[in-house]
Amino acid sequence: MENKDYSTLTDAELLVEKKKLKNAKILHAALIGFLAGILIFGVVGWILSPQKRLGFFIPMLIPIAFIYGLLKNPKTNQDLENTLKERNLN
Repeated sequence: MENKDYSTLTDAELLVEKKKLKNAKILHAALIGFLAGILIFGVVGWILSPQKRLGFFIPMLIPIAFIYGLLKNPKTNQDLENTLKERNLN
């Protein structure tokens, strides 16, 4: 989401932004769950394999990096949420 001045938007525009925010949160939650499933599957596969190679964990850093990025992203939406609370549009 780009930086907008949410205090200048009308209530109808804020409700549209609220809907976009809700859809983005659902998508982020689904992606985090999917990536966590990949991590769990990979770790369990490594534990059950007869050859314990530590190099296997290097590709597992990619889902961890994506999860970190998705968890860090919602902090940018605080301005919109605060504006919605001020106008009682929750």
